[in-house]
Amino acid sequence: MTQNLEKIHNKEAFICDMDGVIYHGTRLLPGANEFVEWLTKNNKKFLFLTNSSERSPRELAFKLERMGLHVTEDHFYTSALATASFLATQCPGGSAYVIGEPGLVNALYDKGFQMNDYNPDYVVLGETRSLSYEKIERAVKLVQNGAKLIGTNSDLTGPTDAGIMPACRALIAPIELATGKNAYFIGKPNPLIMRHALKKLECHRADAVIIGDRMDTDIVAGIESELDTVLVLSGVTSTETIKKFPYRPMYVLNGIGDVVKES
Repeated sequence: MTQNLEKIHNKEAFICDMDGVIYHGTRLLPGANEFVEWLTKNNKKFLFLTNSSERSPRELAFKLERMGLHVTEDHFYTSALATASFLATQCPGGSAYVIGEPGLVNALYDKGFQMNDYNPDYVVLGETRSLSYEKIERAVKLVQNGAKLIGTNSDLTGPTDAGIMPACRALIAPIELATGKNAYFIGKPNPLIMRHALKKLECHRADAVIIGDRMDTDIVAGIESELDTVLVLSGVTSTETIKKFPYRPMYVLNGIGDVVKES
């Protein structure tokens, strides 16, 4: 897909998704190294903004290092960090019953939250491979007793080496259905996490671009936050599925490497 990307190349800052853009599971996608080299060479500000809540920025940096891509941990921001920051402003020193991985639990601890499975202020759910009926049952009871339901992101599915798998919104659905309560989701496309990203980059939205593989999170987040948008077809979206949405990205590329090829 040949497009004139001069406007994109002139941007000061790049907000980039990870799953389906930089890697699939444990496999680095073509062009990822070249893209990061281009960012560094051209003195661009950049942030890898992921809806995944499983890993901390340090763990994400280690993951990319194992794949052969060196990025320091200050270039990462996750839905777990955004969730912890939001809850700390809503209920300082609060408590939560958490269904998720260490990246989410540690982010909440770092913001002064306590873990509580008896009478928490919140039930917080993120991506996890250890979801069980017992945990769902506990979460339902706590929400029925007044705990507020929070999801780290609204992704229904996510790409992995084994194919498309259920993500946060699919995992939290049984709790919503059993309690009649809707979760509040922090990650993309919530403009809240976009403001966090721009603040971290110290950049105005007019000077930034978002690159992602999902129409329902990355692209709509960019549109609603008034950023230029780039969709890559290396993740969950195809040219056919784009047509299902009532909005369009500014650019559509085959993969992240195309940003470099067009420079």
